[in-house]
Amino acid sequence: MTHTFLDYYGNEVSLSFRREPFSDQPWHVLVLCRYKDQWLLTKHPRRGLEFPGGKVEKGEVPEGAAIREVWEETGARINILHYLGQYEVRGRSDTIVKNVYFADIAYLQTKNGYMETKGPLLLETIPEALEKNRNFSFIMKDNVWKLAKEYVDAHFL
Repeated sequence: MTHTFLDYYGNEVSLSFRREPFSDQPWHVLVLCRYKDQWLLTKHPRRGLEFPGGKVEKGEVPEGAAIREVWEETGARINILHYLGQYEVRGRSDTIVKNVYFADIAYLQTKNGYMETKGPLLLETIPEALEKNRNFSFIMKDNVWKLAKEYVDAHFL
């Protein structure tokens, strides 16, 4: 089943919990992280609170990008990484495909720098209505987070 909806900016998004329904070489990753029964997010200086993620570098596989991005943005090391699904955002000028993962975090280490973010933030719960919450990134304000959380709750928690 594919879920289709509009994102925060009005772009059409399709999300599927099947293996690579949109691309076998996605160039972006998003990682929902849990550490000691809390959600692990990162603080992006412009966008706000969001899960770690980013671009897959040349010569890197998506799973490697997920592990690297979580480390760079939060200082966390992943114990187990689970593939959840993939989503495609059809924007005005291009299409972006992201793999979505769920990570069980082994440990969190303080670092001198967190790349383009301000480091980790742990939350026991994430508010239901994020659409008007200025603390959270636009990435958290569409159905990807909500549907992925439902999937994680049903399969891993």
